[in-house]
Amino acid sequence: MNAQTEKGSWVIGGSTTIGFNSTSSKVKYNGQSVDGPKSTSFNITPSAGYFVANDFAVGLDFGFTTTKDESTEYISGQQYNYESTSNTFIVMPTATYHFKSASKVMPYLGAGVGYFSNTTKFPASSFNNDETKFTTDGLAWGAKGGIVYLVTPSVGIDLGLAYVNTSNKEGEVKTVTNTFGVNAGFSFFFK
Repeated sequence: MNAQTEKGSWVIGGSTTIGFNSTSSKVKYNGQSVDGPKSTSFNITPSAGYFVANDFAVGLDFGFTTTKDESTEYISGQQYNYESTSNTFIVMPTATYHFKSASKVMPYLGAGVGYFSNTTKFPASSFNNDETKFTTDGLAWGAKGGIVYLVTPSVGIDLGLAYVNTSNKEGEVKTVTNTFGVNAGFSFFFK
């Protein structure tokens, strides 16, 4: 069974990740690095691609991630617990190659480079009397790979791994976030 991956075909898909992301952050300032909070998150990534050649699609991935972090800071010997909510939106042009096989399993590899925007909110607390909101944006790039199990020639169950790196620099502060996730979703192939 083969999917419609010929030149001129389309693929539309989407995946979700919940609880399987491992995210680490590192903030650099004046030559020193500080580890940021570690967290789990919910992510949804709809995508669309057009096959410009047999088995080779170019398209767009749209990523939306929402994360809730709970962290502890020590300032002048005082302990402060706080939480934050973060929403990230990514638009990433991608290129993906699908490897044809005689079975119902079709492996794929893809990569892309694009733009991200992140808004983080800190609620009012004993440490911070007012709600605080920060927005940053910058470069995003990533890679993905996995398999599509074809239920029919036009519908597949997508299981894969994905890596996304986002980075931005404001003044002397550079923030880099690396996210590795296990994804599951559906792919629809049509002419």
